[in-house]
Amino acid sequence: MSINSALLAGVSGLTANAAALAAISQNIANVNTVGYKRTASDFSTVVNSQSRGTGYSAGGVQATARHFISQNGQLQRTASSTDLGIEGQGFFVVADRAENLLPTDTRLFTRAGAFTPDKLGYLQNTAGLYLQGWPIDNNGNINSDPSDLNRLRSINIGNVGGTAEPTTRIQLNANLNDAQPLNPDLASYDAADPAFSLAPYNRTDEAPTGFNHDFRLTVPVSDSKGGQRTLAISFLKSDVPNEWFAEIHAVPASDVAGTGTVPGQLASGRVRFTSEGRLDITAMTGGGTPAVPVPAEGWLFADFSNPSLTLAASNDAAATGPKWATAAGIDAQVINFDLNTSAGGLSQLNTESGVLSTITNGTAFGNLSAINIDKEGFVTANFDNGVTRRIAQLAIATFTSPDNLLETSGNAYQVSQTSGTFNLKTAGAGGAGDIAASQLEASNVDLSAEFTGLITTQRAYSASSKIITTADEMLAELISIKR
Repeated sequence: MSINSALLAGVSGLTANAAALAAISQNIANVNTVGYKRTASDFSTVVNSQSRGTGYSAGGVQATARHFISQNGQLQRTASSTDLGIEGQGFFVVADRAENLLPTDTRLFTRAGAFTPDKLGYLQNTAGLYLQGWPIDNNGNINSDPSDLNRLRSINIGNVGGTAEPTTRIQLNANLNDAQPLNPDLASYDAADPAFSLAPYNRTDEAPTGFNHDFRLTVPVSDSKGGQRTLAISFLKSDVPNEWFAEIHAVPASDVAGTGTVPGQLASGRVRFTSEGRLDITAMTGGGTPAVPVPAEGWLFADFSNPSLTLAASNDAAATGPKWATAAGIDAQVINFDLNTSAGGLSQLNTESGVLSTITNGTAFGNLSAINIDKEGFVTANFDNGVTRRIAQLAIATFTSPDNLLETSGNAYQVSQTSGTFNLKTAGAGGAGDIAASQLEASNVDLSAEFTGLITTQRAYSASSKIITTADEMLAELISIKR
């Protein structure tokens, strides 16, 4: 009967508006929740099958939840470098535990980027979910796959220890005085004789020797452990125009082994300059016209087009040349020399000998001082010795229909049949948004709209209750006819 259908329609109105009230209440309660996405109730008519000649049967209304997951909130600046937002589409990939993740473990997706390190150093948000990313190995390689969640690992900034970088390049900007008079000791110079080499120290007591050099400069060098070593480069003007004798020594000599009769001597030979006072690289590589003969002492470097010095590792028993001292326990090292820069390099001009600049790379040991995350999602460790090292890259997950993801506790989402599968991307690529460090995404709740919805929902609920009251009165009148 039509009155009964009216009662049921009123009940459906109460149920639908109660669901709408619940959605509005959830939105208002989460107005300050980081990354929260609002929910709304959409109403749709329910129509019953109608039979001719029997009146009208009311069907009522039903409410369906609609999630505005793809609608982004405003990014707000914070003071923490591990607070993260996403400028654009996509989600952080998170897991409910940090270690020993199995392929069967659930991975979730969230925009709530308030991450802080836990007691073990893993980045965890306020819901206890751990941030996932691709680890970067020591060679800077990333093993990523857009469809394989198992290649992701929990980001850990607590296991980043101190670091050091060995020196691999020395750039010299120095001048040798062309007007330097010949040294009286030149006639007895012998690079292979400890008594007459340019070594700054002798083999016995490391006291300065009496043999003169015309000019000497020292260069600081870092080894593989960050230890500070010193190389001395000594020069003695030759009686051949535009040529100088040169030797490279470790100071002290005990830092190295395998150097032959002269302790600490790493290289010796001649250096030749052009008539303009620049290094004559062409002559020293055999390309001059006419060819310049190689002196008996040889050139300082075997290949002056790419001058370098090689020191074998401390434990290299098979080394046939200079190596680090066994007691040092450090790794092999190749040091490249840049002596012919456009800004100056090593020159021979008619002015006082001196060093204008010495530029080296490599650093002493340094401790972790800060963690930075750039817009591409690279997690970079900064050390107090100036070294930076990338340790991971964040993965951004995108979906064909993000509004159809399934909500879970902790302001996170799961894949559903209607959301489509995930695609893992690097930030800023393939439609994924950029990472915004030191920023958090606010909820996308509009309080003015929610309070307006409260008013209209309350009125609609009251109206539905009037339907039930009126239908009840009509049924009461019908029943009273038989009195």
